[in-house]
Amino acid sequence: MSPCLLFALEEMSAPWPYTSPASNKRFSVMLRPQMEHWSAILRCLSLSPFWRGVWFMQVIGLGMAWFTPLIGNLSDQYGRKALLTLPVTAAIIPLAILAYSRATNFFYAYFAFRTVTDMVGFASINCLALAFLADNTRADKRASAFGILSGVSTAAFVCATVSARFLPETQTFQVGAIVSIASAVYMRIFLKDTKLEKDGEHLPLLSQTNVDHQDVESSKQVQNSEKIPSVLDIVSLFRDRKIVSQAAVVVFFSSLVDCGMQYSILYYLKARFHFNKDQFADVFLIGSLAGTVSLLFVMPLLVEAIGAEKLLSFSLLYGFISWGIYSLSWSPWVPYALALSFFFTYLPGPCIRSIVSKQVGSHEQGKVQGCISGISSLTAVVAPLVFSPLTALFLSEQAPFYYPGFSILCIGSMNLIAFIQSLMIRSDPCTAISNSSSDNPSNVVGASTATEET
Repeated sequence: MSPCLLFALEEMSAPWPYTSPASNKRFSVMLRPQMEHWSAILRCLSLSPFWRGVWFMQVIGLGMAWFTPLIGNLSDQYGRKALLTLPVTAAIIPLAILAYSRATNFFYAYFAFRTVTDMVGFASINCLALAFLADNTRADKRASAFGILSGVSTAAFVCATVSARFLPETQTFQVGAIVSIASAVYMRIFLKDTKLEKDGEHLPLLSQTNVDHQDVESSKQVQNSEKIPSVLDIVSLFRDRKIVSQAAVVVFFSSLVDCGMQYSILYYLKARFHFNKDQFADVFLIGSLAGTVSLLFVMPLLVEAIGAEKLLSFSLLYGFISWGIYSLSWSPWVPYALALSFFFTYLPGPCIRSIVSKQVGSHEQGKVQGCISGISSLTAVVAPLVFSPLTALFLSEQAPFYYPGFSILCIGSMNLIAFIQSLMIRSDPCTAISNSSSDNPSNVVGASTATEET
């Protein structure tokens, strides 16, 4: 599981606390890794808090939505390792800047480089790691493999958050830069690149059983001539594959929940129960620990028992119910208890990724994973515009009716929409195994065994 360790090292290099040169205060509220750096930046600039956050995350979200499908598709042409080197190496630069000095000029240089590297590489690392796993894992084992990858990433977040509490402020970025360099060195030395065929054998999966020989040859020429995907290529990917388009809808609404909670949950807990930074960190740690256990140990068992499609629907429904209860929090202990109970809310991501990976061959894994990641990144543009004002409204005295957690309920209801859409996903396991085995000969024996068992 080389990409698991690689992704863990990269995640551990992200969430170190930051000391602002303008205020010299330690911001140790541990959000998701991509949010922690911006919490310090937003306090240093002069715009209003809401529009500062909206502007930054819109730029980063749009950048990730554009670059992630591009990098994923290029990895299908030139190999995963070559494209993975770009974001992993670029992530070292902003950390190294503040590791050298935390003066004001260096801070702004860090801000500029961090913006660019997040746009290009933050979602790309996860996308390429998933594509690498799909290349080297049997179709019937991908859900478990993706779950383990996500579990290792979540465990790395927990370790980084705990470590940041014990590190001196002057050493946080030094340690972060060292860990980021270690991930790049590990990737270059130990990660074996995926050998993709380049002799015109990679054709889009066609729904028709009878294909004219001349059409096949023309499809090969088009496939080999187009290195960079256009908007029409991405549209055709979803148009020609019904399950991929259905999964894209599920991804959008489930990611809208994750991104919306990032903008609303801290505001809600602060206004409702006067939580401080330590309590915020404790709630996130409890939830991350529960997610780590569920991804590493529970998900592989459930996938074997009920399948990725049913597990996806169950986890989305469970998330809707959990957030509904969360919106009714009546005491400060309720968020702690519910954070521990968010056992299955981490499972939709790996389930969706495994479902879409079975619909394409090895030559399109990077493309499809990149497109799914791009759709997920778009929620960083939508969520703050919708849910931040809604949260502020219902926590104020001008609320239409008294329901402080109404915005939490609205965000959680996006899981219900995703749940309804997930019920329509009906993948054919025989077709999925056939696609995997035809593109990856090393999996033919395993795929045949799985087919006989079914």
